[in-house]
Formats: sequence, C-alpha cells, structure tokens
Amino acid sequence: MKKCNVYTRQGDGGQTSLVGGTRVAKCCARLDAYGTIDELNSHLGLLLTYVEDASERARILRCQNELFVVGGLLATERDKENLLSVSLTEQDVEDLEHAIDASNEGLPGWRGFTLPGGCRAAAEAHVCRTVCRRAERCILSLSQQEPVDEIVCCYINRLSDYLYVLACKLNFLAGEEENLWIKR
Repeated sequence: MKKCNVYTRQGDGGQTSLVGGTRVAKCCARLDAYGTIDELNSHLGLLLTYVEDASERARILRCQNELFVVGGLLATERDKENLLSVSLTEQDVEDLEHAIDASNEGLPGWRGFTLPGGCRAAAEAHVCRTVCRRAERCILSLSQQEPVDEIVCCYINRLSDYLYVLACKLNFLAGEEENLWIKR
C-alpha cells in the first residue's frame, strides 16, 4: 500500500491550493464554503451513528457522497472543472425532493415553529440543518465574488429542507413530541 504523506508544510503560511493549482488564502470565501460543506459532511457522519431506519441511513450516505462532489466543485477553479470526473445534476436535486416527500409521508402536519431537539438523532439532524444553512450562506457569499454553479445552491437549499423533515421523522419514530416555539 502506498504511504500517504499527510503533512506537506505547504499551508503553514496560511495558503492552500485549489484543484487546478492556484494558491489562495485559507480564510477566503471559497474555503469558507467548502470547509463548511466538510463540516456538514462530518456532522452527517455523526448523525448516521444515531439513525436506525435503513432507508434514511442510505439517503444520508448518498448525501455524504453528493456533498463530497459539492466540496470538489467548490475547491476547483472554475476553468479547471474538467479535471473533475464527477458532477452534481438536476436529478440529484429531484431525488432529494422525492426523499423529502417520502420522509414527510405519515408525519403530523405543521403545528408551529419547531425548536431543535427531541431524541438524539433528531437533535443531530437539526445541527446538520443549521450547518447546512450556514454552508448555503457561505456559498451565496462566494457567488457574489465569482460564479458558482446554480445546481450547487439548489442542492444545498433542498438538503436543509430534507434535514428538517428528517429531524421531524426521527422524533416521530422515537415517539418524541416536537418542541414548539411558544409566543409570549
């Protein structure tokens, strides 16, 4: 097996390379965007440790793979995207919409604003949802500076919707009542 050199010392000065070779600051908008996608992917990995439903586990794993693609797209110079052998498609967004509909089926209707929490799996799904929303803001911020593929924005927006519905479903399956915001 080939040994992987984890450290290169190339980033010690606060810069890193995009796919394509351009050096950028580690604190630039592009790195905020794909770093937050990486954080979301890590939280999804934690969520998996709490989810028992086989179909939702499969969907979460698929989302993790698709987020790896999103991260790759964001980490690649726009004119070098031909270096990637993967892409995100409209079908990926549609499949996520179908997953939202399937997860939402049989759940009680909307009764008010949901407070994050409930069972451990649902609480982590809410953390994933909020990290996803932050990733979306980072991506939109990046898009103000340079072009970002619209499909990335659509996918991330839909993913946060899925994570909300998943949290509701996980609480429902666990027999947990949703905590609702009470106006005072």
